[in-house]
Amino acid sequence: MILYKNGRALIGDRLIKTDIVANHGRIIEIAPDIVADEQTEIVDCTNRFILPALVDLCSYGANGLEFNTADMNGMKKIMEFYVSHGVGTVFPTLKADSDERLCNQLSLIAELAKDYPEIKGIHLIGPFVSADCCDIPSELLCKPSMNKFLIYQKAAKDKIKLVTVAPELPDALAFISEVSDSKVTVFLGCSNADGETAQKAFAAGAKGVTDWGNRMSQLTNADTGLVGGALMNGCYCTAVFDGKRLKRDVPKLLVKTKGIDKVVGITMDTSDAYQGLANTVTMCNLPLNEAIKIWTINPARAVGLSGRIGTIEQNKDADFILFG
Repeated sequence: MILYKNGRALIGDRLIKTDIVANHGRIIEIAPDIVADEQTEIVDCTNRFILPALVDLCSYGANGLEFNTADMNGMKKIMEFYVSHGVGTVFPTLKADSDERLCNQLSLIAELAKDYPEIKGIHLIGPFVSADCCDIPSELLCKPSMNKFLIYQKAAKDKIKLVTVAPELPDALAFISEVSDSKVTVFLGCSNADGETAQKAFAAGAKGVTDWGNRMSQLTNADTGLVGGALMNGCYCTAVFDGKRLKRDVPKLLVKTKGIDKVVGITMDTSDAYQGLANTVTMCNLPLNEAIKIWTINPARAVGLSGRIGTIEQNKDADFILFG
């Protein structure tokens, strides 16, 4: 057992001075002034914060390496970067590629996950997306197909937990429904869908959008597009808080419109979730205890992991970081 003593832990919305006991990766007790026995390792957290570890549902890689092209050693370097930057849950993200390449990389990630429990799922963006809204060669894209998806899922040892789809493609709505029924979360993205199609996709089971505001149909005076459709719906909106994809007051507008509980921070190719959290605080004028929801419990809820991670609670994973 490990006793984390004298820290200020984020419990709910408040930083509270408390002790935390973890055993075999689970939180078994949270209370002030816990007395350790002789077999318990003690970690002194005086003057330190204990915060939920960050969750990144969409990241292509780090340190100049990408999951699409890295070998096993390269993937380990990517994961070490995440772990050292406060990320406790990673969804390695793959873009559309040849079936051979995708299956090879999915198999590598599934093997990698044996050594990195931070990998709690894989995010597949494409090949079921629109050629008009991405930089992927059109010959690598196709209409949504459950049979093709199951080929990828077999290579991934059932670790694909999130897939991004363009809902305007042929057979997309049926695909969204079927994949959602298989307990895989569907997001919409890289899409030219009109507002009506977006709402049909949410009704079919889609839970959110990937990289809100980018590579998707925009809000105009004639149609809500996917950008506006996502604002109207109770879905999750993932966003990159790097000051480039969403500029000026747009991140603040997103949080104000969707509400703090429906926005999810992602890194994509900016790689540093710590910096993303810091940017969320400054760009959205939020206190840390509010901004951190965007990087912890919100993404956990979006993919059905909130029973394990995202907050510091008894019986949840001991998935937290020491800060300060």
